[in-house]
Amino acid sequence: MTKLSVNINKIATLRNSRGGNNPDLVRVALDAERFGAQGITVHPRPDERHIRRSDVFALRDTISTEFNIEGYPDERYMNIIAEIRPAQATLVPDPPEALTSNAGWDTYKEKDFLVEVIRELKSYGVRTSIFVDPDPMMAEGAAATGCDRIELYTEHYARHYHEDKEEAIAAYVATADKARSLGLEINAGHDLDLNNLKYLKERIPYLDEVSIGHALICDALYYGLENTIQMYLRQLL
Repeated sequence: MTKLSVNINKIATLRNSRGGNNPDLVRVALDAERFGAQGITVHPRPDERHIRRSDVFALRDTISTEFNIEGYPDERYMNIIAEIRPAQATLVPDPPEALTSNAGWDTYKEKDFLVEVIRELKSYGVRTSIFVDPDPMMAEGAAATGCDRIELYTEHYARHYHEDKEEAIAAYVATADKARSLGLEINAGHDLDLNNLKYLKERIPYLDEVSIGHALICDALYYGLENTIQMYLRQLL
């Protein structure tokens, strides 16, 4: 079964645009769980332009599904993980000023750094996932760091899906197969939506988890959050 983790960054962005607590981030997370989501994902950036540090602690104290915290593993992020002890820490290489995640790790160039980070995260009992581009060599490099999972950065797949979906998915299948052969589990995320998610699942049926935020929240404006989550879950059957 492939789990759906709902990224609620966009809910925090909307709340922060007007101040106050509307929409209520914790309530949305609890509703997402009640509507069928098997996880909640957040990315607390240093400038707190969406998720705030206080949000992470509030969510820890209330949600009951898997909590996935994304981020660049600087001292601030590592301290959050040490205190929260989420189910999963997903490491992304983007700098603090990046608008959104836009590339995977070079798992060879950054091996020593990642080995050290993952060793610390595992000492907290946290599952580790590394954001990677669709390249079997990057999966090999990830396996050498001692991580538990990779997360396939699916922006390229989503961008080219409507042009040639077989070509768009090929490198992802190869990377996932390599990772699996090395004992890694597979996550995926970035620009996945109701159009391209089902085919991704069909071609990589052993996906453990997808993390979806922007498209899901946009769809919820038209279909409602409960219906939208159910629609996404059906793509993963």
